[in-house]
Amino acid sequence: MANKSRLTKLAVYLYIPNIIGYMRILMNIIAFSICFSDKRLFSILYFISFVCDALDGWFARKLNQVSTFGAILDMVTDRISTASLLVILSQVYRPGLIFLSLLALDIASHWLQMYSTFLVGKASHKDVKDSTNWLFKAYYGNRIFMCYCCVACEVLYIILFLLAKNQTENLTDVSLNAAKQSLLLSILLALLLFGWAIKQAVNVIQMKTAADACVLYDINRRQKP
Repeated sequence: MANKSRLTKLAVYLYIPNIIGYMRILMNIIAFSICFSDKRLFSILYFISFVCDALDGWFARKLNQVSTFGAILDMVTDRISTASLLVILSQVYRPGLIFLSLLALDIASHWLQMYSTFLVGKASHKDVKDSTNWLFKAYYGNRIFMCYCCVACEVLYIILFLLAKNQTENLTDVSLNAAKQSLLLSILLALLLFGWAIKQAVNVIQMKTAADACVLYDINRRQKP
C-alpha cells in the first residue's frame, strides 16, 4: 500500500504540465544568471518561460492532469520570475521605488487571493463568479483578455530592461526617448501600457476583494454559536 502511494505521488510530480513547470524554473535560473552579461538571451529565455506558463495549463486540461501541486508550482514560478525582474528594474531605473511597489502589489494581491480562495472552499483562485466588480470578472472570465494583460505587462518589463543602457536611468526619459525613435515602437508601448494598467487595477481590486473575504470569514466564524 505504501509503495502504491509513493508511485501515485511520483506520477503527479511527473505530470507533463509539471515537467514544463520544472523547465520554466530552469530557464529562469539560467536567464537571471546572465541577465546583465547577455540581455538578449535573457529576454528570450524569460519570454519562452512566460509562454510555457500558458502551455502547461493547456496540457493540464487537455491531458486531464490538473493538480493542486501544478497550480501552486505555476503561480509560485510566475510570482518569483516577475518579482526578480522587477527587482532588477528597480536597480536599473530611478525612481526604483516604482518597481518595488509593483512587486509588493503583485505578491500581496495574489497571496491574499490564493489564501481567501482556500478559506472559502473554492477550487481555483480564478473563480470570481460571485464578484460584483465587472473588470475583475472580465479579467478572469475571458482568457484572451487576461492573456493580453499578462503579456502586455511582461513584455513591457522586458522592453524596459532592454532599453536601459546604464544603472541610473530615469524611467520617464527612457520611455519618452524610445517613443520618439519610432512610431511603431510608440504604438507598441501604448498598447503595452494599456494592458499593464488594467493588470495593476485588477491587482488592486483582487487584493481588496480577497481582504474583504478574509474579514467576512472571521465575522461569520465569530457569529456561529
